[in-house]
Amino acid sequence: MQIHRFTLIADLFYILLFTLLFSASYLYFEQHYRIVILPAPIDDTPTSPGQADAPAEALDFPAFREYSTPPPRLRPKPPEHVAALLDSIYAQLDTTYHYDPSYVRISYPGGDVAPEVGVCTDVVVRAFRAQGIDLQQRIHEDMRRHFRQYPRKWGLRSPDTNIDHRRVPNMMTYFERRGVDLAISDDPENYRPGDVVAWKLNEKQNHVGIVMQARSRDELRPLIGHNIDRGVMLEDVLFRWEIIGHYRYFEPPLKQATAEK
Repeated sequence: MQIHRFTLIADLFYILLFTLLFSASYLYFEQHYRIVILPAPIDDTPTSPGQADAPAEALDFPAFREYSTPPPRLRPKPPEHVAALLDSIYAQLDTTYHYDPSYVRISYPGGDVAPEVGVCTDVVVRAFRAQGIDLQQRIHEDMRRHFRQYPRKWGLRSPDTNIDHRRVPNMMTYFERRGVDLAISDDPENYRPGDVVAWKLNEKQNHVGIVMQARSRDELRPLIGHNIDRGVMLEDVLFRWEIIGHYRYFEPPLKQATAEK
């Protein structure tokens, strides 16, 4: 009887030890390599209070794997203000692990949701703040003066500092009103590090990300820093969806960025 009890205790010990080792290994690889198979993305912009998210629709592209931090291609170092923007994306890789489109009340200016969560537009907003541009404040100020020039699809009657800058159509409208929109091209070399790209995922969903200096594994395309489902990633998705916007909005100086169009 004692031998049977000892054997049972030993079996339970080995089961517990195996479970702990498996959990530790999974967490290590999740945090350090973050290998992801993307499912169909969910709605890319937060909803207004009282509005439900539009149902996600499956997209017609195969699942794929990418590492969040692939080896960068050796290229000339970008200008300091662009490098700060790109460095912010790398910092977000180690911070933002979740996607959450919930409506959240935040401070103004300089407001943000919790750093470990966000949507695609939050990646862009956080990156541009690293080079001194607060898109929350700039989009709000422009919407306050020219509200009718912005999309009205959410039923808002006035600007909302909690959410306006977190919606892709508003961000696109602001960039276009500033005159920093560029031609949409199928040539990857026309997309420079720091450029903002917007995509149409389907009839209800848009997406946005930032062109990185790192390249795809075949060296043909720049990677994109974005958050489409499971936190911030660097992935080879530049031409995976229909591009509907291309913007180059750097400071200082803005005139130089505009002249590069």
